[in-house]
Amino acid sequence: MTAAPPPESDATGALEGAAPTMTRRHILQAMSGLMAGMFVAILASTVVANALPRIIADLHGTQSSYTWVVTAELLAMTATVPIWGKLSDLYDKKLLIQLSLGMFVVGSLVAGFSHSVALLIVSRVLQGIGAGGLTALAQVVMAAIIPPRELGRYSGIFGAVFAVGTVAGPLIGGVLVDTSWLGWRWCFFIGVPFALLAIVLLQMTLKLPTVRREVKIDYLGAVLIMSGVSALLLWVTLAGNNFAWASWQTAALVGAGVVLLGTAVLVESRVPEPMIPLDIFRNRTVALTTVASMLVGVAMFGGTVFLSQYFQISLGKSPTAAGLMSLPMILGLMLSTTIAGQIISARGKWKGFLVAGGVIMTAGMGLLSTISADSSFGLLSVYMVVLGVGVGMLMQNLVLAAQNDVPASELGAATSVLSFFRSLGGAIGTSALGAVLGHRVADELEKGFGGAAAGGGGGGHTVPDLSTLPEPARQVVEQAYGVATADIFLVGAPFAFLALIAVLFIKEKPLKTQSGMERLAEENAAAEAKAAAVPTH
Repeated sequence: MTAAPPPESDATGALEGAAPTMTRRHILQAMSGLMAGMFVAILASTVVANALPRIIADLHGTQSSYTWVVTAELLAMTATVPIWGKLSDLYDKKLLIQLSLGMFVVGSLVAGFSHSVALLIVSRVLQGIGAGGLTALAQVVMAAIIPPRELGRYSGIFGAVFAVGTVAGPLIGGVLVDTSWLGWRWCFFIGVPFALLAIVLLQMTLKLPTVRREVKIDYLGAVLIMSGVSALLLWVTLAGNNFAWASWQTAALVGAGVVLLGTAVLVESRVPEPMIPLDIFRNRTVALTTVASMLVGVAMFGGTVFLSQYFQISLGKSPTAAGLMSLPMILGLMLSTTIAGQIISARGKWKGFLVAGGVIMTAGMGLLSTISADSSFGLLSVYMVVLGVGVGMLMQNLVLAAQNDVPASELGAATSVLSFFRSLGGAIGTSALGAVLGHRVADELEKGFGGAAAGGGGGGHTVPDLSTLPEPARQVVEQAYGVATADIFLVGAPFAFLALIAVLFIKEKPLKTQSGMERLAEENAAAEAKAAAVPTH
């Protein structure tokens, strides 16, 4: 880049010049490292999702273990997104992204060498911390260098990267799992060189303002939020399996979660630099997009994370075939994200895409609630395309609407709040719907085997290896997972509909034509002018 932007500042910091206008070439150069980082996160997620049935079987895990390998990363990402977002408003964004990639590398190496489900879950926590940084900071950086009116154009590039990572992940994962001399451990190792490449590219291409001001990070608030969410997720995952829904354990976990989160709200309302600034919810657009993002997370993560298991167990497909079967959803998501982004940049109108996305996503969830062990791939493809189109229209444009309606000094906070609640919704959805799946599978197996204990069962039983089952037992297990997977989409559909309701109440506002850096420079200049105009005594 030919010109380095000035240090970022708030009213208490020092301004060092005006924010420059970046050319398209400079923006693309700066985005190269971001895209490499996002590709790493997407690849790791999609590779593992397709390999999980084999991983859990090899490590002798249970259905609850399957859910927690996914939930652990989501929980860690959820808890750390607001921390990364707050830090991005205060410190060097480039260094923070590089640190998050470093955490991701460490987590990937630990996962690859895991010999127990417990260690694998720990490694997923480390990966989740890194993913939290990538999730929050990539969108913050984009908002800093690209005007909202132009974001749609560039989000198409991210859509293409997302599509390539999501398409390549299941295919690579399937090949690795099915190749005896490689195996599932390489599903974790393969992302390491891409992460290291992203760190180098970011160092070479990304030039961003830094902040110089003394602050106190709200670590207490972060710990309270993480602990409260964890208590509620433990309850959702374990209730009905390890203990009854109406029990002292339920009362203890729910009570602890409510008290911890209530205390977090109290702390956040009093500290000077809260992890989640409560006053940001006074902005109607931020409040509604936050609610919609959380509901989208519940519906999307909670429903789709178990599709690979459905393909392999209920339909009896190999990991490679299961990867190929996920392509229709990714195609729908890629096309809708790219096309919607281009049209929004050209016309400046965005609410119609949010409404259409809510309607289509709800329809997709409803259609997928009709699947079974006998569903044809053609029908499944249509249903997955519908869901992918709806999600593609919603996710990025919810962030765009919020970023467009907040001061530049709050871009990091607003972006991290949306990412936090979407991840929280995903963690809750995965835990809750995973519990629904486990209980439904157990009920169906009990019916199929005439009340006898089955090795393929529910929440506390091991995930079945179909190759070891006789044909009659195999058919019972396939049918059980087909019925259970349809049920979780049926449970998730109302959440998608509630997201649509929230979107309907968002007021459309014209997209700004200045980047976050340019807006921040203007806001700081106005704050300095106002301060200078106040007479001193």
